[in-house]
This record gives sequence, structure tokens and C-alpha cells, in this order.
Amino acid sequence: MKYLKIMTLALGALAFSPNTYTYGINIVPKPVSITIEKGTFSISGKTPIIYNFKEKGIENITAPLLNHLKNFYGIEALPVKYSARSEKHSVYISLNPASGIKKEGYRLDVTREGITLEASTPNGLFYGIQTLIQMMPASKATLKKASVPLAHIEDYPRFKWRGLHLDVCRHFMPKEFVLKYIDYMAMHKFNIFHFHLTEDQGWRIEIKKYPLLTKIGSVRKETIVGSNKLSKEFDGTPHGGFYTQDDIREIVEYAAKRYVTVVPEIEMPGHALAALASYPHLGCTGGPYEVCTRWGVWKDVMCAGRESTFAFLQDVLDEVLTLFPSEYIHIGGDECPKDSWKQCPVCQQRIVDEGLKDEHELQSYFIQRIEKYINSKGRKIIGWDEILEGGLAPNAAVMSWRGEDGGIAAAKQHHFVVMSPGTHCYLDHYQADPKTQPFAIGGFTPLEKIYSYEPVPSALTLEESAYIMGAQGNVWTEYMATEKHVEYMVYPRAAALAEVVWSPKESRNYTDFMLRMKEQTKRYDIYRINYCKAAFE
Repeated sequence: MKYLKIMTLALGALAFSPNTYTYGINIVPKPVSITIEKGTFSISGKTPIIYNFKEKGIENITAPLLNHLKNFYGIEALPVKYSARSEKHSVYISLNPASGIKKEGYRLDVTREGITLEASTPNGLFYGIQTLIQMMPASKATLKKASVPLAHIEDYPRFKWRGLHLDVCRHFMPKEFVLKYIDYMAMHKFNIFHFHLTEDQGWRIEIKKYPLLTKIGSVRKETIVGSNKLSKEFDGTPHGGFYTQDDIREIVEYAAKRYVTVVPEIEMPGHALAALASYPHLGCTGGPYEVCTRWGVWKDVMCAGRESTFAFLQDVLDEVLTLFPSEYIHIGGDECPKDSWKQCPVCQQRIVDEGLKDEHELQSYFIQRIEKYINSKGRKIIGWDEILEGGLAPNAAVMSWRGEDGGIAAAKQHHFVVMSPGTHCYLDHYQADPKTQPFAIGGFTPLEKIYSYEPVPSALTLEESAYIMGAQGNVWTEYMATEKHVEYMVYPRAAALAEVVWSPKESRNYTDFMLRMKEQTKRYDIYRINYCKAAFE
């Protein structure tokens, strides 16, 4: 496919401008340390790539560089070979677990004699290649050589969870776009793709034991037009789509080659109308239910009293776990109204039988039961901060979205946390004057605001701060019906978040970032990323 040639294998063509030596090498996210010297090293078709390790995966590391050189400078495949030693005028890729380089980090040396890239882990080498590519000119050339400025770079990420989310339930996105989305992530050194797969408005993953989930649950009869709060107009057009299990395997494998972990989200017990419409016995009333045609929070949720609900979820999770090897499985847990549980005799009996105080503790019971099952399979759960209500599951991680309070509370209880507050990390908000922008859900989160975000709250002690795994940008698609619209809302804001989660806190400077982003946007233009230009105007 055409996008594979352009995006996958040309991950990052960030260049240096004519004033490189007075300003610096324009890399996003900014490395920990850069020392620049005058001069360049030129890569040509005769420059060998040498690697010193025999483990599998060298193709994942070299492919972005090889294809970038071919697509941008007309340099055909460079010789790639194994050797324990470097050669003059080569690109030497060294995997050295004893190097002392931090996990995911790398050391890059560009001299007149050649290029040496060293890391203690394969993903560190991959990120070093992204940086090397960004050191080359941003524009295409026919000189059949690529100049790289002489420099010494030491680099490693600040956080281990550098996430970007995509909701494909409100509006389905084709597999090809999901792959491209992952390419964009890898280009910016993100490593977690949060794949939101089930919702009130659509169930998007094939579950072989429950075929009605995709036959019925993946299609809504129509979609609201305009504001969810004000509009009464619908488009009258069915909207649907789902990923087969083969599609999921392809996405997971594709991401793994780019050192991106795919974390699936299967919503429970709320935001589940698509599942209830497919299998009405999962709800408290038995239905009838309908796949939602508008946005919001709905009172019909999964029944917490019936054993059949847990049997269903365990069956679903069994298939999900075989498809996604991620350490964490996201189980949602947010925005679950308790109205139906209060009226449901089966749920009320569950409260009595389990000695629970109220419906909040019933939700905690629900989440903890699911956690025990996932733990029994060697995995862990992560959920939105509502899973704190009624008592947090023993081994659960929390994704804090309603501000930072949930994350702070979880970290103080020594639970791992991913910060994703709506104030700074929601990429469905407006990023410029709404009069100039496509219709959005609301809010105002410009580029500079995201760049200013600090994932470690000042309310935490040093010990508690260690439980902050990182941060994540969330992309909810209620008002994003097309791939181009998603790109527009995500970039360049995701680049700002990438620097927040990768670069040292003390090195961040918005003016400096914007100067480097001038080169980054040249790359966006070449790749035809439909990014928002408001921050640069």
C-alpha cells in the first residue's frame, strides 16, 4: 500500500534548517542531551549498515532508515550485514545490554568517520533511528546522498507509558488508517496505543463465541447531526464496521514491529448498549435495547447481579487475551449510572449476599471480580478513575481523566497511574477559535496548554510520584467522522504531548519547541498529514 511506503518506512524526516548550527538540531521530542559540531557525514548508496547482534528484529530497526533514504533521496538499498566490529564510513548499530544506557534510551554519535548508534534494548535502537532520520533534510532531493550534522546525542524517555488513544466506536476507522495512526505514533516515540473497541454506539471487535456482537452491535441505524445537547436531527444513514480477529492480529503485529504496545479497551459495566442490544439478557431489564444513535451517558448498563453477565465477559476476555499480548487490559469502568441496579432485584440481592453497603460498592465488586479473572490469566487491568469508587481493585492501575484527583488518590494508595486529564490531554477539544475550526465537543486545549502539562502532581511525595507511569492523549470521535478530521485534531498537539512524556521536565521550552516544530510540519506536509496550522499562524 502507498501509505506503507511513505509512513511506515520513513518514520521521521525531520530536518535541520540553514541556521542549524546557531539554533540546534530540530528533533521532536527533544533529546536529553545534544552536543553539536561543525560539519556533516554523508550517507550514500555505498554506506554499509552494520549490526552486532544475532537476535531477530534487525529489519524492524533498519527498515525505517532504508526506506527513508530511498523515498527521500533516491538511495537504493544499502548493504546490511552482521559484524562484531564497526567499519569506517558506516552506520554501526550496536545492541549492548551492558552499556549502562537506560531502557528505551540510546547513544548516537555522528562523526566524519561514520555513525554509531548504541542501545541496551532493541526499542532504544529503533528510537535512535527515528532521531537519525530527523537529523536529515526535510525536503526530498535527487542527490542520492543524505547529509547528517556531526553530533553526540544521549537520550532516553522520562516515562514508560507514552500513550495515544483512538475511539473507533463513535465513528469507525478503517484498518488502514489505524496502521497509519500507529506510524504517526512511532514517528513521535509514543509506545502505547489505547484501542477503544466497545461502546454504546458500536461494538468493533469480532468475538467468535458471540457473533451477534458484530452482526447487531457493530451497526447503529443512524447518527445525530450537530450538537448532541441541542440537535434533534439524525442523518438517517446506518453506520457500522468492525475488525475481524485477523485484522486485530495484523494491527498488533504491525504495532509490535514499531515497538508500540496495543492496549485494548472493552467497556464494562457501563457504556455497553451495543452489547446489550446484541444480547439483552446482559442488562437488568432484559430490554429491548438499541445501539445508541447519539452521544452521552445512558442508564442501561450490564447487570451486576446475574452470573451470566460475568460468564459472558470472561468468554469475551478469553478471546481478547489471545489477540492482545499487552500487560494491561483496559476495562473502562467509567460513567456507570446506578439507576438500573437500584431497581434490579437481582443486583440488590447481590448487594445483600456479598455484604456490600451500596451500589458504589457493587461496582467495586464488579471490577474486582473481573480483575481477579484477568490476573488469573497473567495480566493486569487498567480503568478510568471511576474504578476508585467503592474501593479500588487490589492490583488495578488507574487512568485519571476527571482532572488529577483520581490519579493522586490512586498513587497515594500505591497503585500505578496514567495521567490523562480532560483539561490537558483530550484532543477532541477545540484548539483555536471555534469560529475557525471544525465542530467539536467543546472545551479549549491549544497546543501550548498541552505542552505545559506536568504529569507528576505536586501533591505527591517522591515515593508516590514513582507510581505515575506517564500520560496519554485521548481522541474521542463523536464529532470526527473522517480520518482527515482525526488527523487534524491530533496533530500537532500529539507532538507536544510526545515531548511532555519523553523529554526532561527542565529542558522543556515552548518557544524552542515551536522553532523545532517548523521543521516537523515540513515533514507533515510531505506525508500529507492533515494537521491544524492555527498555532503557527
